[in-house]
Amino acid sequence: MNYKSAISWFEIPASDLDRATRFYETIMGVQLIVMDMEGMKMRLFPVADMMNDIGGAIVDRGDFYSISSTAGVLIYLNGNPDVQQVLDKVEAAGGKIVVPKTEISPEYGFMAVIIDTEGNRIGLHSVPA
Repeated sequence: MNYKSAISWFEIPASDLDRATRFYETIMGVQLIVMDMEGMKMRLFPVADMMNDIGGAIVDRGDFYSISSTAGVLIYLNGNPDVQQVLDKVEAAGGKIVVPKTEISPEYGFMAVIIDTEGNRIGLHSVPA
């Protein structure tokens, strides 16, 4: 198989899309892109090249995605240049820090884990400069 990354797309479920959008825009310092389709409302994380970069979205699909989770797959969002800069915004935005900034190793950088406003467990990762 020929690919650049094991991940190509991710979706974070939201029961309150507006609340989740405010949370992620606040902690990540980005403007999410509105993409509403029949039966699904999405807020996309901005990427330079939608067809070739790894992308993802906050998604409200009604009953299909009605359950947020602190178990199961753990997705790590890009916390560069420093995970701590993201963590400093989490609690004020309505989230909870469950694993503070922790060094993985000098070459692999730092990680942290949060619970978002929708009850999802989300990882953060930053690499050394």
